[in-house]
Amino acid sequence: MTLEQGLVLGILGCAMVLFIWGRWRYDVVALLALLSAVLAGLIPMDEAFSGFSHPAVITVAAILILSRMLSLSGAVDILARHVIPSRGSPTIMIGACCILAAILSAFMNNVGALALLIPVTLQAAAKSDIPPSRFLMPVSFASILGGMTTLIGTPPNIIVASYRARAEGSSFSMFDFTPVGVTLMLAGVCFVSLVGWRLLPKSRQGAHAGQNLFENIASYVTEARVTEDAKAKGKRLIEIERELDELEAVVIAVVRNNQRILAPHRYQRIQEGDVLILEADPEGLAKSIPTLGLELVGEKSEDEPDSSQEGEGEDQEDGQGIEAQNLQSEEVKLIEVVILPNSRLIGSTAKGLRLRNRFGINLLAISRQGSTSGERLRSTVFAAGDVLLLQGEEDRIASFTNSFGCVPLGKREIKLPQFKEAMKAGVLMAGAAAFAASGLVSAAVAFVTAAVLAVILRLLPVRETYEALEGSVIVLLAALIPVANAVGSSGAAQLIAETLVNDLAGGDPVLTLGLLLVVTMLLTDFMNNAATAAVMSPIAISLASQLSVNTDTFLMAVAVGASSAFLTPIGHQNNTLILGPGGYRFSDYWRMGLPLDIVIVSIAIPMLLLVWPL
Repeated sequence: MTLEQGLVLGILGCAMVLFIWGRWRYDVVALLALLSAVLAGLIPMDEAFSGFSHPAVITVAAILILSRMLSLSGAVDILARHVIPSRGSPTIMIGACCILAAILSAFMNNVGALALLIPVTLQAAAKSDIPPSRFLMPVSFASILGGMTTLIGTPPNIIVASYRARAEGSSFSMFDFTPVGVTLMLAGVCFVSLVGWRLLPKSRQGAHAGQNLFENIASYVTEARVTEDAKAKGKRLIEIERELDELEAVVIAVVRNNQRILAPHRYQRIQEGDVLILEADPEGLAKSIPTLGLELVGEKSEDEPDSSQEGEGEDQEDGQGIEAQNLQSEEVKLIEVVILPNSRLIGSTAKGLRLRNRFGINLLAISRQGSTSGERLRSTVFAAGDVLLLQGEEDRIASFTNSFGCVPLGKREIKLPQFKEAMKAGVLMAGAAAFAASGLVSAAVAFVTAAVLAVILRLLPVRETYEALEGSVIVLLAALIPVANAVGSSGAAQLIAETLVNDLAGGDPVLTLGLLLVVTMLLTDFMNNAATAAVMSPIAISLASQLSVNTDTFLMAVAVGASSAFLTPIGHQNNTLILGPGGYRFSDYWRMGLPLDIVIVSIAIPMLLLVWPL
């Protein structure tokens, strides 16, 4: 092993450890690996940022934009209306949701496809009377499987195709992935629809099912009356909130003369007899009452009427306590949202964002992996997959979720009035795919042209165009491509290939192919799938060269393996996205993921050898 090979393998190994550790973002780790390789002299200075102009990065960016176009056009809603039946057995409902997820993921970003389908899936689960935990994971896995079927279905396919262009002089075409990908997708969808969902826990209800967050409001909300001697009497609401700030308590409603004022104005003056509805953790609530000199509503004399509860109690809605009922109206709603993997909320807190002051929104509860948080709500650091219960005007919450990367878990309306826009978006996407498949232009040119036309035709606002670009994904790819190239140019990939072929596979091409597939599958369960494809592609090329066999077979094995993240919630963004709504634990992914991996390996090897003979 040369010094250069040792350095590049050391940098790659450290990057893998940091990817698996998960403390730092994927794009930050990739940039650290890139800078380390540049400083070590493994990558020339003038090529350090060449990845940002790489065709694979440009193509992924264009696909993200076109995926947002399809989402906004209402095309997904129209497909859902026609594909998913209004009622049926769990197997039929799960199968229909999985088929739709797989079809969408073949032509658009699979994270976006799943985000759009989560509300539909939750409705289907309710109609079938089974927990969402038995619906969401099959649909997530189906969306991942659907990405295997086309060049643009998932970033690993685009990356693998770019390495094929370097090794063979031409890239894989649009539908070169289809024969193997569709076979695996159909086998996987059949498995998760017929068998897989039965392996998942029955009792896991998730954050949405059973209205867990609504029921949990009582732990964080209390009602306290302003007495004649109360410190709060005569003060404006903004002054009271300043006093409560250290206790992380918020006044979310005021009851005056039997009328509830939800989301009250900050300059409203508090009067004697008002009932303040306070939100904080239990310790904060306990300290807030004496701080303001208030009287708990429950501590008043029995013969004194409780204005805050008049006319209530018997009219509670199923699944919601009195507190939930009293905190929403025609204008002010309680809405559950799930945090997307690339959300701007990740790493932030409600206190740091100043949700109440900046957005007019109150955070009432947080659920993480199906369990409500015991920490202070306003200081809890948000993570991907968390489910938040927000209170505020519906338009304000909608604007907030769109800007910060969240998905409402409530019912989605079918966007039938946008049928023409949906058709235009579908035709534009199909046209771009056709041009890319024809070979007349490269995939990057075809899809960038379609993205520009989407803006010109007003199918996608310019603001949405830039918001659709997931910066972390773009930076990850752009940073890792030069590093992966250094793995090949330094001879490190050849060194790894020789070890695999001679020491582990005994020179057998089929056994080597199987080892490559399994190793790639294991890596993608803990690393980002695009990072896995970038790292394993040079090794696949070296393996094929070492054995003097078809390079395409081994590159296709990397594409399949990098898109088979079924064992952990961190291997793929879709698995992270369903963590909160499904109430899953880390071990739940093995229940269905491990048998599915076995199905994939047992079918992928013979299919690869059939379609791409050695």
